[in-house]
Amino acid sequence: MTGILEGRSLLVTGVLTESSIAYAVARRAQLEGAQVVLSSYGRAARITRHIAARLPDKAPVIELDVTSEDDLAALPDRVTAHCPRLDGVLHAVAFAPRSALGGEFLNTGWPDVATTMHVSAYSLKALATACLPVLAAPASVVGLDFDASTAWPGYDWMGVAKAALESATRYLCRELGPRGVRVNLVAAGPLRTKAATSIPGFAGFEAAWHGGAPLGWDVTDAEPAARACVALLSDWFPSTSGEIVHVDGGFHATGGR
Repeated sequence: MTGILEGRSLLVTGVLTESSIAYAVARRAQLEGAQVVLSSYGRAARITRHIAARLPDKAPVIELDVTSEDDLAALPDRVTAHCPRLDGVLHAVAFAPRSALGGEFLNTGWPDVATTMHVSAYSLKALATACLPVLAAPASVVGLDFDASTAWPGYDWMGVAKAALESATRYLCRELGPRGVRVNLVAAGPLRTKAATSIPGFAGFEAAWHGGAPLGWDVTDAEPAARACVALLSDWFPSTSGEIVHVDGGFHATGGR
C-alpha cells in the first residue's frame, strides 16, 4: 500500500531525542514513503546524527541554526546535496532562557524576551522564506504549537512567543498562499519531551490534562501529534492554510471540564 507521503521530500527540524514530536514526525513520514532530511547545529548535531540512525531509514543531517543568517542563506544548497527539492518543512524549534519561564513574567528583561521571540516565533518566517528556493508547489510548512489562547501558569514569555507564532502563521498563509505554499500549526497537548520537562511547573500541565481531556491524553505518546503533522504535510489538505489543528484529546474545547 502506498503511503500518503510517497515521493515527497521533507526537512524536519528539532530532532534531538526519540521522545520528541519531531522524531515521531520523521519516523511516521518515512513510514509513509517520504525522503527525510534532518537539521541540527553545533554540539547538538552529534546527538541528532545519533538519533537519525534509529529511524527506519537513516536520515542525513544538515547544519542549520534558524537564528543564523549564514545558515539560512546556505540552506537551499545544503538541502539539494541530498534531494532536488522540498515538498514540506516541519518547524519544531523553540527556546526560552530560564528567566523567561517559571513565574518571572514581570521580571524578564528584553534580551531574554528577544531570544525567546527570535527562536520560537520569528524563526518560522525565517525558515519558510529560506526554503522557498527549493520548495516545490504545492508545498506545506507545519509548525508545532501549544495553544496560546490561555495564559498558562509558568509558561510566561514562551506563551507570548507561541501567540506570535500563531499570528505569524496567519500572515505566512497570506503571503505564501499565492506561491502554492500552505502554512499550518499543530497544537499538541503536553508531552513529556526533553524541552517540555525543562519548563518549571510542567507537572501542572500533566495534571490538568489527566482526566480533563475528553478523549484522554497520554503524555508519553507523540504519535497522535506526529500523524496530524504528517497529514498536513501530505496532499490530503490541499486547501487548508493558516489553521491551528489541536491534537490534545479535546482539552482545548472543554477547558478540562
